[in-house]
Amino acid sequence: DALPIYTTRTYGTGGLDNRPLFGETSARDRIINLVVGGLTSLLVVVTLISAFIFPHLSPKPVNVFFAVCILLSSLCALILIFWYRQGDLEPKFRNLIYYISFCIILLCICANLYFHDVGK
Repeated sequence: DALPIYTTRTYGTGGLDNRPLFGETSARDRIINLVVGGLTSLLVVVTLISAFIFPHLSPKPVNVFFAVCILLSSLCALILIFWYRQGDLEPKFRNLIYYISFCIILLCICANLYFHDVGK
């Protein structure tokens, strides 16, 4: 009778809280992270190469400027990813990282369409 009774904590959610803590990810989340990261990285690299090679080897200044803007946006995303993996950011920032990655992918698609004169 002297031992305290331990109850399952619900953390105010009204039910059991099985959400992972920092640093813990499910296999599904890891696969999503790898696919989004891989696709974004591939498109950024292709865009950087295209900016300097197309339409000819001496690059257009506008193409280089476009590529530098995309590279700077990518650096911001990489910093957020680094902080997230260190545990300095809450899990809700993962959606922001996905949003920024999606925007970078769209920028890369637009840049490559522009570099290759698609639609002219």
